[in-house]
Amino acid sequence: MPLIDISIAEGRSPEQLRALVSAIHRAAEDTVGAVPENTTVIIREVPATHWSKADQTIAERQAAARAAASTHEASVTTTTESRSQ
Repeated sequence: MPLIDISIAEGRSPEQLRALVSAIHRAAEDTVGAVPENTTVIIREVPATHWSKADQTIAERQAAARAAASTHEASVTTTTESRSQ
């Protein structure tokens, strides 16, 4: 009787989570012969502020990536404007 417990960062749509559940059930059936009626899948969505790696939360990494993208975008815009003048 397989019990599959998955932790994933928040932010997926219900459709994505449903697809994940289906894929996990199929994988359990295909790889270990799990019987669908006896297979339980639990998905735990963890807030981005409660999950860290290398002393940085997912939320902090996402904010840093957004800031870097914003800086890059501003740099590209400035360079493009300079070239067109």
